[in-house]
Amino acid sequence: MPEFTISQIKTQLLDNPSKQFIQKIADDPRKGAIALLTQYRRKQTKLLEQQESFNRRLTIERNLWQNGIPYIAGIDEVGRGPLAGPVVSAAVILPHDFNLIDVNDSKKLSAAKRENLYGQILSQAISVGISVIDSQVIDEINIYQAARVAMLEAVNSLDIKPQQLLIDAMTIDSDIPQESFIKGDSKSASIAAASIVAKVYRDHIMKFYDERYPGYDFAHNDGYGTKNHLAGLDELGITDIHRRTFEPIKSMLKK
Repeated sequence: MPEFTISQIKTQLLDNPSKQFIQKIADDPRKGAIALLTQYRRKQTKLLEQQESFNRRLTIERNLWQNGIPYIAGIDEVGRGPLAGPVVSAAVILPHDFNLIDVNDSKKLSAAKRENLYGQILSQAISVGISVIDSQVIDEINIYQAARVAMLEAVNSLDIKPQQLLIDAMTIDSDIPQESFIKGDSKSASIAAASIVAKVYRDHIMKFYDERYPGYDFAHNDGYGTKNHLAGLDELGITDIHRRTFEPIKSMLKK
């Protein structure tokens, strides 16, 4: 007579089972027990791989922490390509015990996962700074400079002045030591956290604009030039949040 029912095994495997329990299930000849244990081991392997990957994304920060630099800000921006809406930047200083292993390049995460991590990052971070640069400023100084301004403003809005900046593929006009990384949101957990905060914050803004300017499908296209967005432009015209120096809006204004 087996010591545990299949239902009990399923429940125990969800609750950090002991090595002794795992060994007992490994010796259980029932197909149901074998299937559950196989599923559990696959899940544990995946979690271990995720943890190792996350640890690699914290290597830069840990090296700096060990060299007496406790406050490191990761910085990223989102919204350079859309035809409408602002460019948003975030700066995030992580605590040294930060261990949200799913924090990664925001583009690699689902919308639901980003939304969930957004709240956790805000609650766990030592400090978070956010900057929003609207379309009028983008048109005045160009999108590249607007992104740089957004990054600097995000850094300056932090509650604590960082001692080191880690920036995704950019440099900014700051007296704080900085290092730029191509695809930094895949190499640094701090930059990845900033990419998630910036992305979700901008998504919330575009959902608000979807209600304010119906007909452009901003809630689903984030201001990018999708078929629905372009159809809205043709039918309804240009709004206050459209970037007048971006095509096809620039050409539409000349007509």
